[in-house]
Amino acid sequence: MSEFWLISAPGDKENLQALERMNTVTSKSNLSYNTKFTIPDFKVGTLDSLVGLSDELAKLDIFAESLIRRMAQSVVEVMEDAKGKVQENLLANGVDLTSFVTHFEWDMAKYPAKQPLVSVVDTLAKQLAQIETDLKSRTAAYNTLKTNLENLEKKSMGNLFTRTLSDIVSKEDFVLDSEYLITLLVIVPKPSYVQWQKTYESLSDMVVPRSTKLIAEDKEGGLFTVTLFRKVIDDFKTKAKENKFTVREFYYDEKEIKREREEMTRLLSDKKQQYGPLLRWLKVNFSEAFIAWIHIKALRVFVESVLRYGLPVNFQAVLLRPHKKSCTKRLREVLNSVFRHLDEVAAASILDASVEIPGLQLSNQDYFPYVYFHIDLSLLD
Repeated sequence: MSEFWLISAPGDKENLQALERMNTVTSKSNLSYNTKFTIPDFKVGTLDSLVGLSDELAKLDIFAESLIRRMAQSVVEVMEDAKGKVQENLLANGVDLTSFVTHFEWDMAKYPAKQPLVSVVDTLAKQLAQIETDLKSRTAAYNTLKTNLENLEKKSMGNLFTRTLSDIVSKEDFVLDSEYLITLLVIVPKPSYVQWQKTYESLSDMVVPRSTKLIAEDKEGGLFTVTLFRKVIDDFKTKAKENKFTVREFYYDEKEIKREREEMTRLLSDKKQQYGPLLRWLKVNFSEAFIAWIHIKALRVFVESVLRYGLPVNFQAVLLRPHKKSCTKRLREVLNSVFRHLDEVAAASILDASVEIPGLQLSNQDYFPYVYFHIDLSLLD
């Protein structure tokens, strides 16, 4: 499972024994893989400041998770032709995300523990905000380019009635620069090819004999040229429509066709040039954002543990990785049973959902006798 539970309990003898019982039970029952989660000692400051930090960290946690999911989605979108290789680009410090979380070590160089907690949180917040700003600008530029390219490519799709003709006609297909003559393009249903060949010269006066040529086909029909005098265009169109032949409005403009082809070449080149740098930026900054997110989780455990268990700071954090989704309910029951002494009233209400305690509203999702945070990597799979 790509899911982790990050918990803490007081570091006194009784609770360290409780942690050992938890490890024994979860190991024997094959419920989870457990490891110690080391968090440095920070400058605590006042309890009032910790309460404020608790709220700020909760918001920052949500923001960080949202950011890394958006970045992961951007990697998927950029790697449109190689989606099977997405996971190898979603790493943290060069290792897969599960390994990074399991072997987490606080980065003292980037987030010095000697600094006040508020300064550490501020550093993380500014880092993530800058990554988000850069993500928006970089992906917006790439997506605009991608959209323009897709719009041009769409013009080359569809049937002969709707698609661009600039990539299938050539200068030789038309009579150009004539004061009297003009070449029209006519879409003829496939079953009517023979009828077209027999009748096109007589659909109106002044049609040039033997001037038709098939230049393109799709599933429904073909695109034919026909040359006639300009003065009979309207009459020819009317007669063609009566015979279920469709004159496709098209004016051969060599400069416009050249411009459109050059635009396609330019967009393809620009997309190719931006692809590599953007993917590299996403890989590097996804890693940075993910690392920051796990540091935020560690800070939340520290702050909540101090607020819950008091001073002096003395708690043990443990990372649990449930083996299977079906194990989570049983694992929760084990934890609530082992640590129920931390808050007998709350634990009783969790273990027995049928018990109603006046004035106390607790749910399995809202409160546990121990500090608990959830890390879900499944949406990054």
